[in-house]
Amino acid sequence: HDLAASRGRTAPGLFRTPNTMFVCRSVAAHARSALGKPMPAMAHRSFGAKADALMALESAKGAHNYAPIPVVLSKGEGVHVWDVDGKQYYDFLSAYSAVNHGHCHPRLVEVMQKQAAELTLTSRAFYNDKLGPFCDYITSYFGFDRVLPMNTG
Repeated sequence: HDLAASRGRTAPGLFRTPNTMFVCRSVAAHARSALGKPMPAMAHRSFGAKADALMALESAKGAHNYAPIPVVLSKGEGVHVWDVDGKQYYDFLSAYSAVNHGHCHPRLVEVMQKQAAELTLTSRAFYNDKLGPFCDYITSYFGFDRVLPMNTG
């Protein structure tokens, strides 16, 4: 608690330094375990009119299978994200490693746009011209016989 006080803790897991706030993994773990229950001491706190309205709308219309950290993000670049009020944060969660390369990396944005302009997604009910070469590369690189690429979560 001394560290939190010295850094100007603003909410559970949000630490303010002079120019940046940090979102800590312990809060994300708490949010996952709460499964839709309000985070302690958050129900009465205002985070700004725009953020409050967006959080209320999501709470009213979205499923309550997760208790998000009370920050409404609107953009990201590299290791930084910004909320709807323009406050800058370091993203230490990285979408649980889904964006551990950072937000909006120019090269990744370029190749994603190029691919999306050709073919956005195919079901595994079809073959496509990318999966076979990818599987060949990965199995050769790691010395595996087969690979099953997937996302989870």
